[in-house]
Amino acid sequence: MRQETKTKQPGKELGLRQVIISVGSNIDPQNNIRLSHEVLDNETRLLAVADIIKTTPIGYTQQPDFLNTAYLIETNLEYDDFNAFLKSVEDRLGRERGAIKSGPRTIDLDIIVWGRNIVTQDYFNYEYVSTPVNQILTARQISVYS
Repeated sequence: MRQETKTKQPGKELGLRQVIISVGSNIDPQNNIRLSHEVLDNETRLLAVADIIKTTPIGYTQQPDFLNTAYLIETNLEYDDFNAFLKSVEDRLGRERGAIKSGPRTIDLDIIVWGRNIVTQDYFNYEYVSTPVNQILTARQISVYS
């Protein structure tokens, strides 16, 4: 797992919470994951990045493999505002929401851990989510509740 080198001290400002997001792409995935990293590093407090893993599509399988990772971010936004921010980042990176829910995408950014709580069943259901998230949880010694 890569630790970000900027001097960002977690929890030093009132109202900050740590969030882990799942990151995935199968349309120009190396470039789009790099771009998501750049945007989130510039616009949030990006504290840690999990290793990138290659995964096969689930559901709609007639599409390229995915690259997946996870980011540990610190934010002072409320949940709905942070989620809207992530959706705006997806839009800026060319995400199109088509008829196929599990179809190809330039970037997918989903909140998995909010504070110390796992907030989506995806963590329990999909290894492409749990593997990178667990890498961050273990490396940063973060305990979470389900």
